[in-house]
This record gives sequence, C-alpha cells and structure tokens, in this order.
Amino acid sequence: MKELKETLWKAADKLRGSMDASQYKDVILGLVFLKYVSDAFTERRAQITAELEADGLDEEQIDAIIDDADEYIGHGVFWVPAEARWGYLAKHAKGKAAEAGEPPKSIGEIIDTAMAELMGANKALDGTLPRIYNRDNVDQRRLGELIDLFNNARFTGHGVSKARDLLGEVYEYFLEKFARAEGKRGGEFYTPASVVRVLVEGLEPTGGRVYDPCCGSGGMFVQAEKFLEAHNKEGSDISVYGQELNERTWRMAKMNLAIHGLNGNLGSMWGDTFARDLHPDLVADYVISNPPFNIKDWSRNENDPRWRYGVPPIKNANYAWIQHILAKLSPAGSAGVVMANGSMSSNSSGEGDIRARIVEADLVSCMIALPTQLFRSTGIPVCVWFFAKNKSSGATDRAGQVLFIDARNLGYMIDRAERALSDDDIAKIASTYHAWRGSDSAVAEGLSYEDVAGFCKSATIADIKAADYALTPGRYVGAAEIEDDGEPIDEKIARLKKELFAQFGESERLAAVVREQLGRI
Repeated sequence: MKELKETLWKAADKLRGSMDASQYKDVILGLVFLKYVSDAFTERRAQITAELEADGLDEEQIDAIIDDADEYIGHGVFWVPAEARWGYLAKHAKGKAAEAGEPPKSIGEIIDTAMAELMGANKALDGTLPRIYNRDNVDQRRLGELIDLFNNARFTGHGVSKARDLLGEVYEYFLEKFARAEGKRGGEFYTPASVVRVLVEGLEPTGGRVYDPCCGSGGMFVQAEKFLEAHNKEGSDISVYGQELNERTWRMAKMNLAIHGLNGNLGSMWGDTFARDLHPDLVADYVISNPPFNIKDWSRNENDPRWRYGVPPIKNANYAWIQHILAKLSPAGSAGVVMANGSMSSNSSGEGDIRARIVEADLVSCMIALPTQLFRSTGIPVCVWFFAKNKSSGATDRAGQVLFIDARNLGYMIDRAERALSDDDIAKIASTYHAWRGSDSAVAEGLSYEDVAGFCKSATIADIKAADYALTPGRYVGAAEIEDDGEPIDEKIARLKKELFAQFGESERLAAVVREQLGRI
C-alpha cells in the first residue's frame, strides 16, 4: 500500500510545475477516481464472463448479457462506457489522430469526454467529476505521462470492496498531502483524521441520519462508515446529509462518498448554510462537524428562527454554527463539534449570554480541551463540544451535569509542526465519555466513571453557573495528583538542597578552570 501511495504521489508531482496545489489536486483526484472505477468495472466484467461460461453459455450469448448495466450497478460497480475505460485512455495517452473526418483530440479532451460519459451513465456521479483536463494550463505531454504512470497502479485483484478500501485509503492520503501543500486553505476541506475520530468514537453513530453543515471533503462521513465497519455494521445503516460552500470542495466530497460506497445527500449544489439551508426540514440523529473558526463575514439574519438562545454577533459565527447544529437535532439526537477555544469562555457581543442559555437548557454533554498543533493550517487551540438532547442512557441519567475532559497533554508530534492523537489517546477520551454516559458500549466493557484530577470532572450546572458559565475544562478538572514516591517531604527538600549546592560547587570549580586556561592564552 505504501508503494502504491508513493507511486501516485509521484504522479501528482508530474503536474506540480505547471499549476498550483489546488489545481493539480482536482486533476489528480479525478484521475485516481477514473482509474478506480475502470479497474473495478474490468474486474466485474471478468467475473460475469467466468460465471456465464461456468453456466455453459457460448460467446454469442455472453456478448448479449455482458453489457447489461444492471449486472454492474447491482454489485456496487459503476457502469463505465467504452470511451471512459482506462484501456481506451491508455491507448490514446499521447492524443488521438484525426480519423473518419473527425479532428485530432488531445488526451485532455479525451479525459474530459470520459468524465462526461461516466457521469451521464451513473446518476450518483452527476455533477461530481472534474472536466478540466483540456485547459490551457494543463500540460498535455505531462498529462499523457501521468496516464502511463497510472498504468502501473491497480486497485483490483482482491474483490471490489477491497479495491474500494484501497482507493479510499489513497484518496484520504492525497487529501492529507494536498491539505499540507495548500497550507491554510487546506484546512477548509480537510480535518485531521485523529480529530475526526474523537468526534465519531465519542458519538458512536450506529444508525440513523448523520449531518454535517460544512462537510468539506466528507471526512466525517467516511470516518462514520469506518466506525460502522469496525462494529460489523453496513454503511447503509446511516443516511448521510451534508452541505458545503465551496464548489470544488463539494465535488471532492461527492467523489469521496462515491468511493466509499456511501449514498449521501449533499444538496443539489454547493451553497452557504446560513444564507440557504439546503436541508431545512432535516431532523438529524447525529451531527458531526468542524465549522470554520471565528468567521467575521457571514450571512446574518437577526430574525432567523435558528437563534433560539440569542442572536450571534456580527463579527463571529461560532455561536451561529452551534445554534444551527442544535436546531437540527432530533429529540434524542447528539452532536460533536470542533470549535476554537475562545468559544468556551468568550463574553464579547453577547456570546456569554448565549452560552449560559445553552448550558441552562442542559444541552451541553461534554467539553474536551485538545492539545495544540493538531491543525497544520492554524495555530488556534481547539476544543470539542458534545451536545445531547437526552442525557439518560439505561440506568445512568446525567441530566444537569456536564463532563469536562482536559486532553491537552495527550498526543505525539508527527513532525516539528504537527501533532496527532494516538489510538490509545482517542480510546481514553472516548471510553471516559462513554463510561460517564453509561452507554451500551461502556456497560458491555464493564466501564465505570470516576473523576480523575487533572483529566476529567463531572460538574453540575450550578458549578458552571458559579464559574460564570465558562466551559474551559482546566477550570474544573484541577491539577493532577502528584505521585507519592514514599520519601518524606522534609527529607526530600534537604536532599534536593544538598544536590543543588553540590552542583553550584561544581559549577564554580569549572569556572575557575576556564579562567585559568584563558589566563594562559
């Protein structure tokens, strides 16, 4: 798998010199997708042929059945028209010469046609695939070389589901690489995987309607599908709904869902969630989201019915996102939302009053302070809000309480600029929340909740009110207990003083040696 990823990343580098990161991202991801659907189609075609031959059908009979689109679509494989198949593209990687009165075609024109035909043959892909390959800024020679290089990458050989898993991994790998290459803008379409997992593992979305009002490239939905797979459930157990403002990102998300076999409703087109909610009547069981932080220029309407807890300020949309999400939740719904740390304590422009009303409405379930440097695209510290319309679970009723988790000391550095949470870190956070909620998974694992100084604390709404409704975990969890090493404090102080004075003495001796040596020069 590592070799496949590296091969494809080298392919991306083929076009790096002729366009910027955001442009070649669209070119490469579109080709990866086209390569996948073609390989999956070819493999399914071979399976159909083998099955029909085993049934004793002759070549003529097979030819009459082999092009039945239902034989492919019914098995989760996209129907690929003849001129959109990879073999056809590879044959004309250097372009197509004029023939039968038709003008010559560049490889870019051939790929654009392939994308159009693929979308025309598969309703789920309508309006999704890029048609940008025949533009002046795309080097046709390099594009042809790219097609040749892709011939060395195969996504099949282990069944269609395995092929989809492989491509899904490649697609996510590329999204991460492109997000790093694009810097700050990369954060608009990509949320680090470990942060997404904190949300998904905490919420445990096992079925129902899952919504993300600013879905980026669809990473929240993909992680939800992985959660289902890990718990022996099908992706069809959830219904996906999303909205995205940026056209190119919206197309990436639709492709991402198609790759992972998720039938998602991302609206008929891209659009601003505040200006025009594309899912106005949606009642969601889960909302999983990473809204853009601290937006200053947003479509604000003071009379919007979503502002049940107060009108958000003009210069910051944080509490607009929170209230939009709360407005979408079903009576038993829950949500996990990434926010800038300022959202936990800000009192400017009425935000403190809005937060107080949300707390008093008993909608906040858990607050998590995350470590710094999780987002390469921003240095803003972040937190996670968990909301729950119903805080009772089995024998456990957490009405009137909020769990605070201080996870700032967790994680490890990937490199000098970026941190990630390990599997153990994510499990520690999620299991603490599940134990506190008394969820079915916690009961099954025999987990019980206890406050841990410096890490987690269950506080009452009265406690929060006394803190002026600030929701910063550090205010509640306190300091971690210092481990008792068995040495009496008086003896420890005396020992440390003796060691310190000995170090002072050694320092003075070395300084005298240095002065003596310098005096001889």
